[in-house]
Amino acid sequence: QVQLVESGGGLVQPGGSLRLVCAASGRIFSLHDMGWYRQVPGKERELVARIISGGSTNYADSVKGRFTISRDNAKNTVYLQMNSVKPEDTAVYYCNAAATLFDGNRVDAWGQGTLVTVSS
Repeated sequence: QVQLVESGGGLVQPGGSLRLVCAASGRIFSLHDMGWYRQVPGKERELVARIISGGSTNYADSVKGRFTISRDNAKNTVYLQMNSVKPEDTAVYYCNAAATLFDGNRVDAWGQGTLVTVSS
């Protein structure tokens, strides 16, 4: 199995910055795509940003130019740098990772979520 532990959420003022961190652990042979999603009550979970193992990225239009996703393959960790945050960025942010385990099974794992609140 794969465990994803997120950290870095909290309260931030509009225009401020925040960095989310997601560390993967478990019987991981290889991590593939990793990403961040977010969800607000009453709405579906949506993609924020995604990064493949080679480093290519894609972003939701709403965060392009403000958020940056990166990963440290040696640490099995993915980051989301959030700059110029807006109140509409308020949500629970979830980490997601696709991995191949040592037994050959492929899994799609989710973290428990971390709350980001953008408010003055």
